Amino acid sequence: MNTVLSFHQGRLPLLISMPHAGLALTDVVRDGLVPPARSLPDTDWHIPRLYDFARELGASVVAAEYSRFVIDLNRPDDDKPLYAGATTGLYPATLFEGEPLFMDGQVPTADERATYLERIWRPYHDTIRRELARMRKEFGYALLWDAHSIRSVIPHLFDGKLPDFNLGTFNGASCDPELAERLKGVCAGFPGYSHVLNGRFKGGHITRHYGDPAQHIHAVQLELAQSTYMQEVEPFAYREDLAQPTQEVLRGLLEALLGWARERYGR
Repeated sequence: MNTVLSFHQGRLPLLISMPHAGLALTDVVRDGLVPPARSLPDTDWHIPRLYDFARELGASVVAAEYSRFVIDLNRPDDDKPLYAGATTGLYPATLFEGEPLFMDGQVPTADERATYLERIWRPYHDTIRRELARMRKEFGYALLWDAHSIRSVIPHLFDGKLPDFNLGTFNGASCDPELAERLKGVCAGFPGYSHVLNGRFKGGHITRHYGDPAQHIHAVQLELAQSTYMQEVEPFAYREDLAQPTQEVLRGLLEALLGWARERYGR
């Protein structure tokens, strides 16, 4: 199995996680996918490129190399459902549109999936855990931004068109409510985009598991509508004309996150 993640350590107490940006497949998964899945349509496309300013900002960045079709890094290792209604699990069985992901008889075995858990899922979460612990030890607090994107219209998962910026704080449990309001204010300052807090996407396993305001770890998930920066159908092309103004909002959100923390903690 090749490299399972990329990691850059920054100088500020902010970690950006990109669990669904990976494109790599194991041979077993690649050979078993149904034809519509082979283009990896449910990928959080181009997220590392969209956040390419984050390193300059001083953030640490961890990004998955393997596709969520192998194993979903934003699900708990016991595979308990995170959302009521249609969703995907630790080992996805369907595409976002509800169709089967694998051809008949081609689903990875339990032993294969156990290997994915140990060699892909655990290293990613070990990296998050270590980096948050380092930041908290050095600065007294840590900030976690879980960066996602999704097609703006997926009838099987949600009604209508998704807002552009979908902030999730697990209904206020993963970060200080004042921080969440600060982030909403940033979004409101860009009226060309729609936004919501704790709508359809309230934060997945990463946000829920690591966010712990009482221990000074504040976690936020952003589910970004892909219509804000790319072509949502194949070939899933990055669109610089859309991405540049969207990056202004993203930078504003991350700067607000850091600014709030400096005010709160004094460093």
